[in-house]
Amino acid sequence: MTDIKRRDLLKGGAAGAAGIAAGAAAVTTGLATTASGASPANPDTGSAADLVLVNGRIHTMDDDGTVARAVAIRDGRFVAVGIAVPNPGRHGRRIDLGGRTVVPGLIESHTHFVSLANRPGYHVAQLELAANLAEVQDHLAARRPDVPEGQFITALGGWHPRQWAEQRLPTRAELDAAVPDRPVFLLQTFAGPSVTNSLGKQFFETVTSPLAGPVAVADNGAIASGLPTTTALYHLRVRQTFDDKRRSALDAMAFSAQVGVTTVLDQVIPPSPGPLTPNQALSALDHYRMYDAWLSLHRERRAFIRLQANFLHNQGNIPALGDLANQLPELRERLRHQFQFFGDDIVRTGAIGEWAAPIGAGAVWFEAQRLVAQARWRNENSPGNLAALAQVVDAYEAVDAEFGITDLRWGVQHINQATPELLARLKALNCGVSMSGFRWLQGNPGPNPVGPPFRMIVDSGIPAGLHEDGVHIAPHNPWFALHYATTGLNVLGQPINGDQQLTRVEALYAYTRANAWYLNREDRLGSIEPGKLADLVVLDRDYFTVSDADLRRTKPVLTVVGGEVVHDTGEVPVR
Repeated sequence: MTDIKRRDLLKGGAAGAAGIAAGAAAVTTGLATTASGASPANPDTGSAADLVLVNGRIHTMDDDGTVARAVAIRDGRFVAVGIAVPNPGRHGRRIDLGGRTVVPGLIESHTHFVSLANRPGYHVAQLELAANLAEVQDHLAARRPDVPEGQFITALGGWHPRQWAEQRLPTRAELDAAVPDRPVFLLQTFAGPSVTNSLGKQFFETVTSPLAGPVAVADNGAIASGLPTTTALYHLRVRQTFDDKRRSALDAMAFSAQVGVTTVLDQVIPPSPGPLTPNQALSALDHYRMYDAWLSLHRERRAFIRLQANFLHNQGNIPALGDLANQLPELRERLRHQFQFFGDDIVRTGAIGEWAAPIGAGAVWFEAQRLVAQARWRNENSPGNLAALAQVVDAYEAVDAEFGITDLRWGVQHINQATPELLARLKALNCGVSMSGFRWLQGNPGPNPVGPPFRMIVDSGIPAGLHEDGVHIAPHNPWFALHYATTGLNVLGQPINGDQQLTRVEALYAYTRANAWYLNREDRLGSIEPGKLADLVVLDRDYFTVSDADLRRTKPVLTVVGGEVVHDTGEVPVR
């Protein structure tokens, strides 16, 4: 995309609104209605479509900001977009959108989704969508009919009590009221605190496993954070079967489709190889085996969310290895034996990220950057503050001078602080950034803005995506991040991010086109255009015009991945 077209697409205010209105009359792909109003034949082959959506406001996010009325899909790709498109074939389907808003499938550029896909128990990710404890109870009760006797209903990580009106965890009595006949276990963030109901309390107070004994549970169902909570988690994990993990992976995909995320860049989790232990937090999994269940489903063609998996390396300085040439053994072997961007359109590898070594590892960390550059791999880092970002930029420039990285699209994750000068230096290296969209959850008003300087970053012209960083410290739901980026409000409705807001078009661009670039997949994803993979989301409200409060409550009524309906609330007719 040229800089001029990108600026035109992203311009805000009255000009942006006028652009959207003008786009509603535009038609892509050169299609036009006939004099009789009948749909013309598909311009490429004349054959019919598999799926046609008509009578909508389809925000294509193409270079011109086109808003179309109809789209046709065949063989998993968009084949026509405009006012009139081919009719479905004899076995095809037609969806009348009834004027609803459609956007491209959202792309998450920083998530730890594999952890959600390995949750023990019958997991309820929907707790992050609850506004109060009554809704928490409703979500737990809704899961109950699918759960066999004696099996746990769980809700682990992602949500936070600040999201609920009561600002606290539910009690044992409240969990009993929701689900009296199945054990329930809720775990906050990585290692608690956690809470259980009466059946769960009975289990945790009497259970023993090879490495752990019972867990102390308070009368109100509370389990202390740290080792008590991770021990409770351990007792569930050691009982988890491979079929349980396959179910969990399917549940995770279904929830992703429910909130409109059709592609995830998984930033993995800190490696924890070997047998489970009672002190492992929710984020700890065996990084050699944690994708096994997902891959088994993919082999059976049952995976329906696009997964791109990075390789995270957590090695710091290892004194026993002595000289620098012997540091980072796993990273060295990875770069020798693994392919980056290998796979198909549903599952494929990524590159090195969220980091190749901890930034605090000094010379070892810099050596990791050199190794990745020398191997001609893409690389990412996650600096937590401005000093760390400056360190990353200095290192990127140094390895560029030695090896050249401008064609590799290196990235920076978790960019919470920046300066125009550092952004300009990154842009000169053809690097991209992924902006943190999760600070709304625990950020509070203060003298300094909380979270990324969204406005500064986008105005710099650097490729800039947006992410939520689920599923431990934050939810997976992208509409929370979009609300924060466009309003600067925290979960309590307080302004926390100064004047750094984006327009709604800019924020959606960051979650679609910009994130597709960040994944090196802009030729296949990120917009609704002929030839691209047919991923789209039909919304329950008009994201571009609803109030700020309503924007935060946006939900898809229909999600399509590769031309297949993977989430359907039944609110639009599919014929």
